[in-house]
Amino acid sequence: MVQVPAYKNNGKVTSDFVSIPKENQNLTNLPTTRLFGTDGIRGKVGELLTPNLALAIGKAAGKVLKELSNTSNIVIIGQDSRNSSDMLAMACGAGLTSAGLDVWNLGLCPTPAVAHLTRKTTAIGGIMISASHNPPEDNGIKFFGNDGTKLSTILTEKIEAVIRNNFLSKDLVDSEKELVDSSKFWGKSYQRHELVDDYIHSLKNSFASNINLKGIRVVLDLAWGASVETAPSIFKALGAEVITINDLPDGNRINVNCGSTHLDNLIAAVSHYEADLGFAFDGDADRVMAVDGKGRVVNGDYILYLWGNLLRQQELLPDNTIVTTVMANLGFEKAWEKLGGKLIRTSVGDSHVQAQMWLTGAMLGGEQSGHILCHHHNVSGDGVQTALHLTALVCQSGLSLEELVDNSFETYPQLLRNVRVENRDRRLNWQNCQELIEAISSAEKAMDSVGRVLVRASGTEPVIRVMVEAYSQDLAQYWNQFLVNVVEQHLAV
Repeated sequence: MVQVPAYKNNGKVTSDFVSIPKENQNLTNLPTTRLFGTDGIRGKVGELLTPNLALAIGKAAGKVLKELSNTSNIVIIGQDSRNSSDMLAMACGAGLTSAGLDVWNLGLCPTPAVAHLTRKTTAIGGIMISASHNPPEDNGIKFFGNDGTKLSTILTEKIEAVIRNNFLSKDLVDSEKELVDSSKFWGKSYQRHELVDDYIHSLKNSFASNINLKGIRVVLDLAWGASVETAPSIFKALGAEVITINDLPDGNRINVNCGSTHLDNLIAAVSHYEADLGFAFDGDADRVMAVDGKGRVVNGDYILYLWGNLLRQQELLPDNTIVTTVMANLGFEKAWEKLGGKLIRTSVGDSHVQAQMWLTGAMLGGEQSGHILCHHHNVSGDGVQTALHLTALVCQSGLSLEELVDNSFETYPQLLRNVRVENRDRRLNWQNCQELIEAISSAEKAMDSVGRVLVRASGTEPVIRVMVEAYSQDLAQYWNQFLVNVVEQHLAV
């Protein structure tokens, strides 16, 4: 037996200890910081994410979800193309069925397909196996409630507490004995890939019958990921001429120099094929970045502005409000306010945007990174849906995407650098680094009202993000490099 610190729901480790049977000591390498980040549990496969942990996660989630419903015992699981996704999906599914729940396996599909089907069916929850835009060696487990939105912090904390205090405790042997004694209550697993067709139909039905994309040539960068089967078929069905790149499910190449975080291939393809516009999805297709006919990147700020302006004109945007994050460009904010609109900023993460949208009744929100939520059509971010509606907007306007962008706003220079910090505790507790706090204060004081600083630990990658936005490029570049140097010197060692 070994002794490990007991975990409490507030994320802190106490002085209490629990005993772990020797045969389960391979699970004691869990970090003392929270397992759940801004988008589920995510990390390197074989280190943080293992089959044993996935099994424990499924079993814990099954226990918590089962307590929420007496009318259904179904959980939906989807996955992206990563080599580890099959393993994690099966392990997680085994945990769910051992808790007495039935599992509907969708197989390869976008994350928003899981959200949509969880909401539409009688499922009590949904799980997506994906690390979104992360590299192939990473993976993740995302949870959805029966309403199709990300599982609340209260419930994820409860799942994590079960994982730590039950499955890693001395009660594990007793719980396994209880499981054997109640084997008649085990759940079953079903392959339900045909349900993805319902998701595809829902995207088509989000358009008026007179809308078609005929005459539009579009390039789609599918990032070797979850959208390879869905995005091209929907664009073609709506009349667009479609050219695809990185268009097979390939777990070795997902997100590698492609997709929403690497746009060079898409820019080159749009130019080569003389396309009207192009879209790059991330590995699980819940976000998208666009490129116009001139090869310029059209990020989430522009997408929100253009889509928001259309909804404003149609009187479909309550109080002309858009919800976005602290990363949104000041140029976007000032331009939207000039139209009489209101911009509400939240912390980074679509879950924060979503929460603010529910609170205020806003119908449109999203992130600069291309994670867009439109409650007129869905309650989750959907890169394919966003791409379709932006393309339809171009068709309806009679203008090219580059003309629409030229008539929107000019961005303030904004520099974002990711500094890799492998030590999880040091990364997530960067506010304890006095040298960095003093450096941020110096930068903010020097730029005063003509710039701003945002430093944060990523909830999905082992990096600290350093963003500086300023009136001039030189000013932004100087202070960004200054802060990056401090992070590298005091945290990345």
